[in-house]
Amino acid sequence: DLNGTNCVVDAACASSMSAINLALLELYTGRSKMVVTGGVDTLNDIFMHMCFARTQILSPTGDVRPFSQDADGTVLGEGVGILLLKRLEDARNDGDRVLAVIRGIGASSDGKSQSIYAPRAEGQLKALRRAYAAAGVDPRSVDLIEAHGTGTRVGDKIEIEALKMLFDENGAHKHCALGSVKSMIGHTKAAAGSAGLIKAVLALHHKVLPPTLKIEQPDPEIGLADSPFYLNAAARPWFRRQAQPRRAGVSAFGFGGSNFHMVLEEDQPERSVVAWDGSIEIIPLGANTHPELVDALGQLRQRLRQVETPSDLPHAALETRQNFDPDAAHRLIMILHREEGDDGPEWNWPSVLDEGHQGLEANGDQPFWFGRSCFYGQGAKPGPVAFLFPGQGSQYLQMGRDWVAWFPEALASLDTAAAHFDQTPPLTDRIYPLVDEAQEKALEEALRDTAVAQPAIGAVSVAMEKVLRRFGVRPEFTGGHSYGELTALYSAGWIDEGTLYDLSVLRGKLMAAAGGPDGSSSGTMTAVKAPLDKLDALLASENLDVVLANRNSPSQGVLSGSVAAIEQAEAACKKHKFRTIRLPVAAAFHSRLMQDAQAPFAAALQETPFLPGDIAVLANTTGRPYPSEPDQIRTILGDHLLNPVNFVDEIENLFQAGARIFVEVGPKTVLTGLVRQILKGQAVQAMAADAGGGRTFGIDDLATLLSKLAALGCAVDFSQWEAPNGKPRRPRMKVPIS
Repeated sequence: DLNGTNCVVDAACASSMSAINLALLELYTGRSKMVVTGGVDTLNDIFMHMCFARTQILSPTGDVRPFSQDADGTVLGEGVGILLLKRLEDARNDGDRVLAVIRGIGASSDGKSQSIYAPRAEGQLKALRRAYAAAGVDPRSVDLIEAHGTGTRVGDKIEIEALKMLFDENGAHKHCALGSVKSMIGHTKAAAGSAGLIKAVLALHHKVLPPTLKIEQPDPEIGLADSPFYLNAAARPWFRRQAQPRRAGVSAFGFGGSNFHMVLEEDQPERSVVAWDGSIEIIPLGANTHPELVDALGQLRQRLRQVETPSDLPHAALETRQNFDPDAAHRLIMILHREEGDDGPEWNWPSVLDEGHQGLEANGDQPFWFGRSCFYGQGAKPGPVAFLFPGQGSQYLQMGRDWVAWFPEALASLDTAAAHFDQTPPLTDRIYPLVDEAQEKALEEALRDTAVAQPAIGAVSVAMEKVLRRFGVRPEFTGGHSYGELTALYSAGWIDEGTLYDLSVLRGKLMAAAGGPDGSSSGTMTAVKAPLDKLDALLASENLDVVLANRNSPSQGVLSGSVAAIEQAEAACKKHKFRTIRLPVAAAFHSRLMQDAQAPFAAALQETPFLPGDIAVLANTTGRPYPSEPDQIRTILGDHLLNPVNFVDEIENLFQAGARIFVEVGPKTVLTGLVRQILKGQAVQAMAADAGGGRTFGIDDLATLLSKLAALGCAVDFSQWEAPNGKPRRPRMKVPIS
């Protein structure tokens, strides 16, 4: 029995936010229970361009670069942005999915100005103050500002001036991401406020700080260096600060001086869904024979030729994932990417299917082959899967960023790890700091601190491990290198996640402290490129007071000892033409010089519960599986800091136990390379979750890993990959957007 009310609002580029303001009044006063509102702008004819050209705000280069030193104006866009609003109590009572909560909105007029299109910071500041007063929140609690950000030098400068005045009043430090959706879709005029609001709502829902594009260098005139704001150029995981809700502000300003600002807040602190972006599709095919697989690939080509629009292809890809039999005798897994073409987004399926056909023809009856986008396998899985976890030295800034920004369980792992880390700044800020070129080296050095690096590597490794389990990928063996042995025990279920992080923090602190205040009182380490048997002979013949602390591969080891002894060892290695590299470590790890760290760590293990399970965990010290008796586990793990890492024997014993697929779970690909050296010539597959080491898109790395595993015969649950909403349908009415 709701009474319908229609209202059309025109406030130029602030029209949609003005309409939302009126819609909120309907809800605040109780006149309406639900409101559909937003902005529509599908008119960019020659007259519209002439009008905007007269104001001299259109970009002569045809691009929008908000807040950039290269900004030269805006580009007109078109769009329809619609939102459904309810009072929060009604939405919850009705069982609705709440994407975000509006805390308050503020409006103002510039009053008299130089011209109809000249903005005024004072007028914008009035809207900002009213918004935060209505919301009842401190601007310092806001982590994201979705600015009006048209890309005009004057407009952007005035907007930042107003924001700085508001935030400076509250003494805010640099913490707030600044962006504008116009860098992606242009200035949609009357619909611009809706676009910015939708972007901010989805950012809060997915717990991701979204990027603003095309900013090589900020405009020095807007003075961001001495402000609370930073320009976010890449999607980043959005962590809560001091248990307060995530909050965002959204601005929209119009010709004539109409100013609006809205304060948003997340509804739930936990992310519930994966933040898919629709850029990667996995297409698996299976058949009983090689010719049948070739025929299936041909049928797929015919099917994809019938796809009418790029937005329809994900539905065709979903059908293949739903129909895929992981036990098929012949398997071909393909990865498609959505790319920008001359006429807009398009999928690269023609070239990928060509690669598949050529691979099937060229590789004959090979049991397995991996191409750039196509991965083939036949017959049964070659053997058990072993998860390997990296140790200190694999850390780097922004490691695992895409995994954490996309997957709920990965974000939760980092939050949990940060709760066990008792230093300032928080662990998440150490891994994902606000980086500029001047700070990068210092931030990398800070992350190398043993007390930080170990829990950081553990948190990211656990995040990746949980994502793999989402897709049904589980280990039959686990192992690690040095610190990674703790993560291996967690992955096998022998310790829980909280215990892992507690031990990681303690181990890192104790090992860092063993180096003394100057980092040199307990020795150092150097890596040596030489056959291990020759290194053993060298140490014996030269009577050097060092130990071969890491037996990493048949041709590479690490020496550990006092600084003086390591210097003597390096001189002896040079004499034998062995290449050495001094490692940036706090002390002589895995040697008797770690006694001060070993004793309290072993004592803490006496209070640690261990629950041995069916998954075998191999130990660095012995190279063999851990025993099932908890006291024996404590002894081996407690002496781990003193004893060498025999990674060679560990991997060889894994191979003897039947492991044929080695997956490095954690940052970088160090262990993958070592496995290939140790088992050179053997029929094994070694691969890494972080294959690009942060240089490539992490979700692409994940797709490649899952495709390889499925091709090898592992039971990958492709139903967990992105599923489009609903079946494609042809609309009865089309609104052309040019």
